[in-house]
Amino acid sequence: MIRDRALEGCIALVTGGSRGIGRSVCVSLAGRGATVVVNYQSREDAATETVELCKSAGGTALASRFDVGDRAQVAGAIDRVVSEQGGLHILVNNAGIAINGLLLRFKDDDWDRSIGVNLGGVFACSKAAMRHLLKAKERGRVINITSVVGEMGNGGQAAYAAAKAAIIGFTKSMAKEVASRGVTVNAVSPGYIETDMTSAHLPEAQKAQLMAQIPLGRIGAADDVGGPVAFLAGPEAAYITGAVLRVNGGLLM
Repeated sequence: MIRDRALEGCIALVTGGSRGIGRSVCVSLAGRGATVVVNYQSREDAATETVELCKSAGGTALASRFDVGDRAQVAGAIDRVVSEQGGLHILVNNAGIAINGLLLRFKDDDWDRSIGVNLGGVFACSKAAMRHLLKAKERGRVINITSVVGEMGNGGQAAYAAAKAAIIGFTKSMAKEVASRGVTVNAVSPGYIETDMTSAHLPEAQKAQLMAQIPLGRIGAADDVGGPVAFLAGPEAAYITGAVLRVNGGLLM
């Protein structure tokens, strides 16, 4: 974990920050001195645990409950963050859900929910946060968590892959819109990372098959993602925008 305090004075909002990749991102940002707002939708206990881990890492943190798929909740929550914390410098769009199934059997409601959270949440949070990020100027950062599935596809994950692929185009377009103000917008594309969500959908036999395809020979850990996100949030990445940083052990090059 980077602990150089380069994010001292920065306010960071991490959606889906209570567990998995989101938790690692929160702790990594806190380790650089940021005040981290840990968004969660249902698991208050997990969010509280993440807050304590952030404090242990040397940062300040608080939890904020809202559903990224609900635009009214998003707008209200971000306004509260700015009002109470005095601004917003970093937005990490990480919240996501995996609703899997073959296309022929996929329910319309599941498609709408998957796209609404995985893609619609990125849109809602980015739009609501943007005027505040523009005020942050060169310290303004948006980091969108996409997925290797959005780049290479995967059977049974058409909705998830579609949303994650769209996030890449959204990232590049937004990067061009705000670059003149010094705000950078990038995406991080994890491969197969060991989290509660992936474990629920990845039997041991499939995990072994995946490891055979990964040049580094292992499934990724959440901490493998937190560090790269903290780098993109910091001053070292001021000249990087519109990029997709692959964190996949070489699965897709």
